[in-house]
Amino acid sequence: MAVEIHRITQETLDKLRAEYLHLTTVGRTDIARVIESARLLGDLSENGDYHAAKDAQGKMESRIRQIDNVIRNHEIVERDQNANTVRHATVAQVVYEGDRDDEYQEFFIGSIEERPEGVLVASPTSPLGEALLGHSVGDLVEYEAPSGVLRVRIVGLR
Repeated sequence: MAVEIHRITQETLDKLRAEYLHLTTVGRTDIARVIESARLLGDLSENGDYHAAKDAQGKMESRIRQIDNVIRNHEIVERDQNANTVRHATVAQVVYEGDRDDEYQEFFIGSIEERPEGVLVASPTSPLGEALLGHSVGDLVEYEAPSGVLRVRIVGLR
């Protein structure tokens, strides 16, 4: 099975390493204390605090594995602030052909780990992400979606 390489910036890698360290030290210690306190409340089969703590522990361990995977399988990419074409870590503002209100949607092209708040993510290997890469403002781009071929016009980059 091929290993997925996560293309991320150095800034994101540093942030993930810090989160990983926090979760594997402080996070694990804190959740262990919460589980132990909940155990002391009595019957585990009807102990909501215990089950909530175990659920939180499972989610935390899943996040630790996810971060570990990115850290082990990454490639550092540079952000190009002056790019006039869609590249990794670019936010592309697009309007779907046929959209009456011409309101644009923003898609961050890159890893979900780097996504700016409130912006949708299009992986560079997704149909939309692949179609947008290398194109400029004003270009009409088409890609294959489950519902058929869709066309978007790039109206801005940031």
